[in-house]
Amino acid sequence: MASFVVRVWVPDRPGALGAVASRIGAVRGDLVGIDILERGGGRAIDELVVDLPEEGLVPLLVSEIGEVDGVDVEDVRPASAAFVDPRLDALESAAFLVERFDVADLLEGLARRSTRDLQADWAAVVDVASAAPTVTVGDAPPTPWLQAFVAGSRAAVMTGGDRGPDDVAWAQMASTEGDAVIVLGRRGRPFRARERRQLAALARIVDHRWSELAARTLLGSATGPGTLSGAAPPTLRHRPGWHGPWSGGRTRTAPARSAAPSPPPTRRRPWAGNDRDRG
Repeated sequence: MASFVVRVWVPDRPGALGAVASRIGAVRGDLVGIDILERGGGRAIDELVVDLPEEGLVPLLVSEIGEVDGVDVEDVRPASAAFVDPRLDALESAAFLVERFDVADLLEGLARRSTRDLQADWAAVVDVASAAPTVTVGDAPPTPWLQAFVAGSRAAVMTGGDRGPDDVAWAQMASTEGDAVIVLGRRGRPFRARERRQLAALARIVDHRWSELAARTLLGSATGPGTLSGAAPPTLRHRPGWHGPWSGGRTRTAPARSAAPSPPPTRRRPWAGNDRDRG
């Protein structure tokens, strides 16, 4: 069994995708995943995960899909062993990024996770203002090229033009110090609208987490040792008689009760001479 990702353009009308699925079944293929990348102009761009009995059936698969009226095959590639639901990938990456306690680790995670999730060939996190590449993954272009690309893309967006080359995507960390952006690239396969939105969402998460870490650094320098870049997470402090972290919302619990005390000894009544009950 061989698995492939097939990127197709289909008419955005009821029944079009069903006709494609029927052609996949005609070559003994099994449609196991669908990801809608973009819609507009009466067409949709979808990525289909298809299981085939053998790799040699790929040319026949492409031919069969192309027989459907209005459908074009843009790309076919082997599915990676780790290929799962792209939505699950995005959630796992978001969880990974918010768990970082170090800015360098956070930016490294953004570059590597976005490269994996969007199947890019390279990634670079760069401070455009200082022309300093912070993190690179793969064979990224030189910093001057990245600077020129981001500047040109920003200008195009401001004038209502395109965001730049189809095979390069970028997103900005807007509220951080400096002018940090992440840029991704891959050969032969354009980045579509859903992929660009996913990259922008990851950048917003990193932007927010970066601001949190910066605030902790300032708080730590003002009040004493804290969680600085490269430091371990803070140790939770407790006060006697309190259970739970020493923070704004505290919950007081009653101290544990000891075993029940023994009853006092029975005090016997002294004997009185006129007590008829006693001999």
